[in-house]
Amino acid sequence: MNNSSFWPLMQNNVEKEDLIALMNYLDQEDPRLTHGPKVLEFERTWSNWLGVNHSVMVNSGSSANDLTMLAIKELYGGGEIIVPALTWVSDIASVLHAKFDPVFVDIDPHTLGIDTTEVLRAITSRTRAVFLTHVLGYNALTDRLLLELQEREILLIEDVCESHGACHNGQKLGSFGFASNFSFYYAHHMTTIEGGMVCTNDEEFYEVIRMLRSHGMVREIRNDDVREKWKLKYPDLNQDFIFAYPAHNMRPTELNGVLGISQLHRLDSNNERRSFNLSRFLEHLDPRLYKTDFRVEGSSNYAFTLVLKHPSMEMRNKVEEILLQNKVEFRRGLSGGGNQLRQPYIKRLGKFPEPTSLTNTDYVHHFGWYIGNHPGLPEEKIYWLCKILNNVSSPYV
Repeated sequence: MNNSSFWPLMQNNVEKEDLIALMNYLDQEDPRLTHGPKVLEFERTWSNWLGVNHSVMVNSGSSANDLTMLAIKELYGGGEIIVPALTWVSDIASVLHAKFDPVFVDIDPHTLGIDTTEVLRAITSRTRAVFLTHVLGYNALTDRLLLELQEREILLIEDVCESHGACHNGQKLGSFGFASNFSFYYAHHMTTIEGGMVCTNDEEFYEVIRMLRSHGMVREIRNDDVREKWKLKYPDLNQDFIFAYPAHNMRPTELNGVLGISQLHRLDSNNERRSFNLSRFLEHLDPRLYKTDFRVEGSSNYAFTLVLKHPSMEMRNKVEEILLQNKVEFRRGLSGGGNQLRQPYIKRLGKFPEPTSLTNTDYVHHFGWYIGNHPGLPEEKIYWLCKILNNVSSPYV
């Protein structure tokens, strides 16, 4: 093994069998390319795998976020959405796009997900939903959070874009909330190159998402009775072109569906390897230098989590220097570049807490990184990475 070889942040998940599936599909006489039967087949297969009643494929995880927030606004009205400060920008952007007020709360340092106590403290009479992110494959749910939200009749939305296949109490994340969102971006646990999914057990929400995905068109409704009510209400309109909402075109293609079907059967086995890799990584890191007490039960690691045990700019610079020298790609700040309260799009709005007030989020913003994990990663390379990290001198040891 050449230890100095480039360690990429992520690796393309498209394999030869996926390309063969695409070529076989395209080799048909007059293959359909825009979304159709293959997308529907993938949606059904995904729902069965996840354990939900309904799934709607879209062109990205960000689109899944947007449509979810827009549908909640249409069905339940405005208000506040509780969000973590450590997440991807599209989660917060979707809340803003739908004209909700985001309420930022801190994270649990053991899961990097939204802290249950902070969520419950932030709930007000205007709280419409809690939009949590399962960061880097970790489970952000707690039994206490699920029970309290159910009792208070507050919607739970799960962002599972980085955590395909992770579980809480043996049940897959994304099957607990009123709705959940997934991304199939090229470097995620599985990929359709670009793509996403909105999942739910609520039929009304499902039908609204289907309409919002395709310009708000009523003909996208799959329930015959519901579709007929719209047609009877607007007899003066061409019944193929009744637009219930001023919506978007966020449809995927049939090629995305073909890739999803091809990739899904490898997901569980790939996740087992990802979790194995993470356990080797955390076991061999020096706990005097780095945090190793992450709650890994049920996780499906997306990328290795590296967080300094003590705050030190000197140590931070040394870690980044050694990673750069050894051609190991990394991202500081963990999910989404770190504390969203530090981002210019939030600062422009000028009405949110100081970034330093969310201490756990701000800590990983400055002293946390993620490093690429992949099912094909050699075990000995993980040990090599831990060795070079453990050899970084620290003012605390």
